[in-house]
Amino acid sequence: HALPTGNRAMKPAEIREKTDAELEELDKTLARDLFKSRFANYSNQLDDTDKLRRLRQDVARVKTVKNERARDSAKK
Repeated sequence: HALPTGNRAMKPAEIREKTDAELEELDKTLARDLFKSRFANYSNQLDDTDKLRRLRQDVARVKTVKNERARDSAKK
């Protein structure tokens, strides 16, 4: 599965196409990347500071889709 590029945010449609297992893996990967990017930013090694914003938004999108699926499966 493809991970998001550093140049653009993931689209909600891209995220919704993924399976639950892929979403879980993507969530962990994005959280790890965000953590690393924060450290790079604080140590002035991160050139693209907008990457932090994109990663935060991608994490939120993934969590939103996961919560939607959990809510939908609880209704059934």
